[in-house]
Amino acid sequence: MDQRELNVTASQLSELTFKLLASCHEKEERLAKQYGLTQAEFRCLRQLHQKESINNKEIADRMNLSASRLTRIIDGLVVKGYVTREIEPNDRRNMRVYLSEKGGNLVQQLDSAYINVHAQILSDIDQNQHKPLISAMSHLLSALERWIARGI
Repeated sequence: MDQRELNVTASQLSELTFKLLASCHEKEERLAKQYGLTQAEFRCLRQLHQKESINNKEIADRMNLSASRLTRIIDGLVVKGYVTREIEPNDRRNMRVYLSEKGGNLVQQLDSAYINVHAQILSDIDQNQHKPLISAMSHLLSALERWIARGI
């Protein structure tokens, strides 16, 4: 592939990923709204797993958020009864976050709903394209992760 072809393909990819990201945000926003959550709360809950405690710093890193922004999100989830938190005894600046029973039930519902949304999306794509689509997206994700790791 010559430089011109590469530039054309890169331009197409940049437009597609831009639109895909916007559509994914819209998808998350709609799903979150169905469950009375903000998109940020939805994304935070997707980071938590049953019977797992997680440090607030790790959640902030996973979500690429500041500690203060994450604290506001967790505050909202605590008020709604979906998570509990404890101050870390060894480092009082940090806390451990746990799903409550109510939160665990909600996360199971969210996971099912999320999979269902993607099944609906796949139903609009020819079944013969499913495996190539997953393969191509996996390659794209790997390449993107390598690019990010290089710190460019």
